[in-house]
Amino acid sequence: MNRTPAKCPQCRTRFTPEERGLRIHPDCVDAWYTAHREKQARKAEAKRKKDAAADKRVTKQKLEGMKTIPMLIKEAQVAFNAFIRTRDAAKPCICCDRPLGEGDVGGAYDCGHYRSTGSASHLRFDESNAHGQRKFCNRWGAGRAVDYRLGLLRRIGVAEVDRLEASNEAHKWQREELIAIKATYVQKLKDLRKSGSCQEHPAP
Repeated sequence: MNRTPAKCPQCRTRFTPEERGLRIHPDCVDAWYTAHREKQARKAEAKRKKDAAADKRVTKQKLEGMKTIPMLIKEAQVAFNAFIRTRDAAKPCICCDRPLGEGDVGGAYDCGHYRSTGSASHLRFDESNAHGQRKFCNRWGAGRAVDYRLGLLRRIGVAEVDRLEASNEAHKWQREELIAIKATYVQKLKDLRKSGSCQEHPAP
């Protein structure tokens, strides 16, 4: 009985099968099965990675949902502070006008708040209220509020300083708000670094 010619899926040549239903050239059987097993293994590995990634996303979502407001405030503050330090990297200290990395107290500098996060929590993410400040001035100089104010007047002007000093409204931070603030400043930091408009120093 004449057999219908077939095209071998391994070597891609046409041949006449010796048995009905045989679609692989006899010389290619071992190679085809090896390739088939490898293909199945790759599919299984791809599925395993996909499932692992999905599990990781679910776990991350659950962990995010378990974070308290103080935890979210801290995360948002870290992102905000990193942006401020990078934004002001090439500027002098807001209160003493010396280079930010200068001094015996480490080689980095802080994101110093004019009105502290403890006394004016609602201004903790206000960019006018936060500036690059030498560690010595921020941590060992009690913030040097008077000098800080003089630096602010030079940098942001009287009207903006008056706004900060007059702002006393209470604010209760919300979960979604804090998540959005963190995302905003993570992105702003990326954009700032990408623009190359800053000369960054090590962050504490």
